[in-house]
Amino acid sequence: MTLTAFPRRSEAAARPSVGDTSASGAPSSPVVPPSPAASVERPTRDADGLAVASFVLGLVGLLVMNLLLGPAAIVTAIVALARSTTRRGRALLGLALGVADLAILAFLVTGNGVVAWDFGG
Repeated sequence: MTLTAFPRRSEAAARPSVGDTSASGAPSSPVVPPSPAASVERPTRDADGLAVASFVLGLVGLLVMNLLLGPAAIVTAIVALARSTTRRGRALLGLALGVADLAILAFLVTGNGVVAWDFGG
């Protein structure tokens, strides 16, 4: 995942510069910079992906590995909210599920006295 606004070398080499001329000797058309809407779309899409990942991590963390998946769901939800995702509800739900993962873990650990939990008596 790259957060820079610089074009890749292959893209920069493929674009002609403003003063270039074609094979016929006529000047080529000037290069039009990308529109601001194109640069806004990618970070929003990344933030939306983080919101969905947070939700999935929190949901799976309710069943298995809640010691690892709970904090991961919390962190990804916070990052998605900081990047102003359009899926705000899903990021908040992922945050809540991550906290619930840790609360369930704390409840089961206090009942069993160890970090490994078991539903059997």
